[in-house]
Amino acid sequence: MSHTPNELSEEFPDRVDQMSALKTSDAHFAKLFDDYHEINRAVHRAETDVEPTDDLHMAEMRKQRLAIKDEIWAILNK
Repeated sequence: MSHTPNELSEEFPDRVDQMSALKTSDAHFAKLFDDYHEINRAVHRAETDVEPTDDLHMAEMRKQRLAIKDEIWAILNK
């Protein structure tokens, strides 16, 4: 299995315990967490040509991933 970059545990290594707790106590956070991992893996598959896509779709997926990550970061900093 290949390594998928940009995993949240790598992005926020000092917040792993906090994210784990939020996944069980906050349904919105849990959904964001799952959505992030889904789009992150889709970006990775596109970047590695497992599931090639055009540049516009790639850019949109990256923007979506960043928006979700920004929302997660905001929650982590409350």
